[in-house]
Amino acid sequence: MTVEIGSTAPDFELRDQHGTPVRLSGLRGSTVVLIFYPLAFTGVCHGELAAVRDELVPGLPDDVRVIAVSVDSIYALRVWADREGFTFPLLSDFWPHGEVARAYGVFDEERGTAIRGTFIIDAEGVVRWKVENPRTKPRDIADYKKALAELARA
Repeated sequence: MTVEIGSTAPDFELRDQHGTPVRLSGLRGSTVVLIFYPLAFTGVCHGELAAVRDELVPGLPDDVRVIAVSVDSIYALRVWADREGFTFPLLSDFWPHGEVARAYGVFDEERGTAIRGTFIIDAEGVVRWKVENPRTKPRDIADYKKALAELARA
């Protein structure tokens, strides 16, 4: 199943790095940048989330939320977030393994991890932008900024 632009984003609830449940529908009223990545503590994932931390999050309006999802356990995510200073939620799609990534069509069955997929979801829960990159190719923060700016003008 692939989530398409213009469709309602599949709802889910996952625990963040602190064990706190985060439900997508609970973020209605905010724009959500939903970032799927393969694994914590890996080179490309580190570079991407560090760019999100340093280049994207500081300039975001108050009504935009960033959440990142991987199949890592909440314990691994807590250590990684603390070590790297990630203040946005890192959600664990650990069990059932990759269920949310599958719902969004970004689960790599062969590797057992998410691929690099990002979805920008508007305040009503509709997917307005998406990008998918191969495991080895990082996403460009400038693309996120451009998509968010276009959504803000709409």
